[in-house]
This record gives sequence, C-alpha cells and structure tokens, in this order.
Amino acid sequence: MNSKRIVEAVILGAFLCAGLIGLGLLLGNGALRVKSLDRTVTVKGLSERDVPADIAIWPIVFNEADNDLTALYSTLEKKTAAVVEFLKTNGFADEEISVATPAIVDRKAQNYGDQTRIAFRYSARAAISVYSEKVDAVRNAMNKVVDLGKQGIAIAGDDYQIKTQFLFTRLNDLKPQMIEEATKNARQVAEKFAHDSDSRLGKIRKAQQGQFSITDRDSNTPHIKKVRVVSTVEYYLSD
Repeated sequence: MNSKRIVEAVILGAFLCAGLIGLGLLLGNGALRVKSLDRTVTVKGLSERDVPADIAIWPIVFNEADNDLTALYSTLEKKTAAVVEFLKTNGFADEEISVATPAIVDRKAQNYGDQTRIAFRYSARAAISVYSEKVDAVRNAMNKVVDLGKQGIAIAGDDYQIKTQFLFTRLNDLKPQMIEEATKNARQVAEKFAHDSDSRLGKIRKAQQGQFSITDRDSNTPHIKKVRVVSTVEYYLSD
C-alpha cells in the first residue's frame, strides 16, 4: 500500500515538474518576445511642394491734403474713380474691388505738434483693395501702377500694413499625397537603419503626422509658396 502511494507521488511529482518546466519555457519565450518588442526606431519623413498662390490681396493706398475740406473730398472722389477705372481696365470685376471710406484728419484739432508749421489743415488717406483669384492679373497690374502716377496719384508703398498678400488656400487638395510621400520617405530611412543594424523592420508602433506649413518660397517670389510637412514614425525592430 505504501509502495503504491510512493509510486503515485513520484508520478504526480514528475507531472508537476514537467508542468513547471513547460510553464517556465513559455514564460521565458514570452519574456523574450516582449523584450524584442522594446526595440524600436523613430524616423522622420519629409514632403515638400512649390505651388502657386491662388488668392491675391492688393491694397492700393494714396494720401491727399488740403485746407479746403470740400475740395479734399472732391479730389479723393476723382482719384478713387481713376484707380477703380485702372483696375477694371486691367481685368478686375466690381466684386473684386473694394473701396474703403477715406480717413480724414484735422491737424489743427490735434493737441500736439507745432500747428503754426502745418501747411495743410486736412489730410486724408484713401484705400482701394483688390481680392482676386487672378494672381497673374494682379501681378501684371502692379507693374503698371506707374500709369496712376502719371495721373497725379502717388501710391503709398513703404508701409508694411499695405503690403500685397499672396495666399494658397487649397491645402486640403495636397494633404493626402504629401502625407503618403512623407510616410514613404520615413519608411525608407527606417529600412536603411534596420539594414545597417542587421535588423528587420517591423510594423508601425506609433506615428505623428506633424503640422503643415505654408511659407514664401523666397523673398523675391511671394506668389510662389512652399508647402511642407514632416511625419514622425516609430517602427518595431526585430532580429
């Protein structure tokens, strides 16, 4: 009876030992697999495009001065009409042209400065702006602005607030292709790293698209924009 129990105990012990050994192997292999998943590489992929602006905002500003307020308004109306006519002649429609109310300043009503040295009591600032998708037409008209000077209209051009703006508004049309290109570039970099480190590139662990930026290509061509995006991707590595 005792010998039978001993045999049963030995058998049970053998099964327990085998189970523990098997469990140890499973846990060991699992730990190795988990450890291998800790190996990653983080890379960046770039995509850039040079694109033409699709919107132009062109402010045209001129200043006038006079001692007679009525005469000043008359001059403003005449010269504003001349500017609008110039724009229409160069292909712009009424809905693309905006005329702002002129800003009038009574210099003698100011509480500063030597009023005895004021040549003209009233000064005025008139502004006409063009908002158009015809970017090339705007650029061509800007080159002809000397025609307004010949009519006695001195266009202000040294104020940063009246700088012509060129915009690119069709970013959504480029996003899918640029994100794809940036991701492909990132993978090429990761594959090169994996090859150089005698590893194999695995799946993506995480990815960050990054922000799109739109800037002038250079200071001389503000009507050409550079669109740029950098994607950051982290890949698993394995032996």
